[in-house]
This record gives sequence, C-alpha cells and structure tokens, in this order.
Amino acid sequence: MRLYVETLISADIDRIWQATQALDLHQRWDLRFGRITALGSGRLRYSTLGISGTAIATGDRHAADGTRTSALRFGSTHPLSPIRSGAGYWRYLPTPAGTRFLTSYGYRPRLLPRRLMWWATAWSFDRLRLWLETGVTPERLLRRALGEVAVRAAAVIAAGCALPLWAALTVLVAALLWPPLPGTPAARRCLHHHHRHRHHHRHRPERQEPPCPRSSSARSAPASTASTLSSSAASASGSTQERPASAPA
Repeated sequence: MRLYVETLISADIDRIWQATQALDLHQRWDLRFGRITALGSGRLRYSTLGISGTAIATGDRHAADGTRTSALRFGSTHPLSPIRSGAGYWRYLPTPAGTRFLTSYGYRPRLLPRRLMWWATAWSFDRLRLWLETGVTPERLLRRALGEVAVRAAAVIAAGCALPLWAALTVLVAALLWPPLPGTPAARRCLHHHHRHRHHHRHRPERQEPPCPRSSSARSAPASTASTLSSSAASASGSTQERPASAPA
C-alpha cells in the first residue's frame, strides 16, 4: 500500500529542512508521532500512545538544482502498532512560489485504515505549512482545530434538539463539508493519493515525483523492519550524504 502527499510552503527550503529533520521539531507538528528519539548510527525510535517502533535513515541527497531528498525505513513488532513496516522518502523542491514539500511511502498496515493514514499525513503537512508561514505554533494550531470541531459538533447537537429533522440533517452536512477556517489545518488543502496495487500507479497525480532512488550510503534496515522501499527512478545529480539520524516519513 502506497501513499503520496504534497503541499506548497511559502518558506525557504532551509527552514523546512530544519523543521522536518530536527527530531524535537518534527514531533511537534506531525500528528502521527508523539515522540521521536535518536538511538545513534542513523537509527531512531518513535512512539505514539505508548506504541513504539524503530526506523533507520537510508541517506540524504542534495542535488545541484537545490532539490533535497531524505529516505527512511521503519517498522514495529508491537501487536497494537497500526503499521507493521514501511519505507519512504521526503522531497524538497525549491520553486519561485516557495518549496514543494512532498512524501511518498509504502507500508504494510496492521490496524490503521488507509484513508486515516493519508488524512493524518496531509493534515500534518498543512499544520507544518501554517506554522512556517504564519508563525502560529503547532500546539496552538491543534487547539484551534479542536476548538473548531467542538463548535461544529455543538451546532449539530443544537440543531438536532431545536430544528426539524430535515433542517438538522442540513446542518450536519454543512458541518461536515464546510471548509475549515484559513488558519486551521486541513488535509484537503494538500495533494494526496493512495492506492493498493502497483498497476494503480498510472492514476497518480500529474505532479507526483517518481520514487526516490536508493541512496548509495544506505544501510540495512533494523531486524523489525520487514519491507523496503521499492525504487525505480531516474538518477538525480548531486551529492549523497549520510546523517546520524532522520525523522520518520
């Protein structure tokens, strides 16, 4: 099962790189991870609600045109982990309007519905975008989103108690479909896609980047990681560097 998410951030590529590669910053905006800690030698541990997994950085690529790529493999043997294993990459592409920040990764699910997975990824990407563009912290953006959900829920409950059924249903549909406020993170603002099988690749969004080539500095994945990223893209110019640790995709 593969997933693709992309957003355009009006920020310098160095700022986005720092916010996504520094583990203490990454865990602040990414809804999928509660805590990320470095284990050394390119390995790290991530956890959410007490369910943990391990990951290993498979290298960075800095191309001559300014494009950057960061690849990772990850997995968990915890029986309650929503994902068994997976591999993917982040790509950073500078443009006149800002930086295109995108991810593509494949994973073996255990409990997590695929729609929930791409929603959490896309919502987190928009949260990152708002943080870097407006300066509003990820913690405040989360509170803002929860507050908006509470207001919509209260409106639906009030309509159900005071209005006829058809009117209450209208309010419910409006609460579900009305776009979030501009300052509230929303997954729908990101380009995203998911599919189950390889032959679905022809339906990918037109702007999607090809899979990331395996870095020449890649190392073997931890024993708990059962799958690797399938790569088949044209090679890009630039240098490949290995770093001590990386954030999960």
